Amino acid sequence: MPIKVCDTTITAENTFSQSVILTGTFDISISGDWSGTVTVQRSRDNATWRDVEVFTQNIEQGGFEGVSEVYYRAGIKTGDFGSGSVVVELWL
Repeated sequence: MPIKVCDTTITAENTFSQSVILTGTFDISISGDWSGTVTVQRSRDNATWRDVEVFTQNIEQGGFEGVSEVYYRAGIKTGDFGSGSVVVELWL
């Protein structure tokens, strides 16, 4: 049974979910009534973040991380928020 490791509602720019370690298969869900760009980021040290994918609409998508101890987060960068509330969920 999947385990939700992140559940964040974003309503402003420069706001990200908490960072979580994802290894192996995972799922990301982006939902809500919103406009803007959600950026998913990856880090090996939980400090230096690299963009891995961007979304401009609601999605349900699977992913795979083959390296252990890799952090992920998702959010809206400065200048990328339009309006509304976006819900970001990460599942293992």
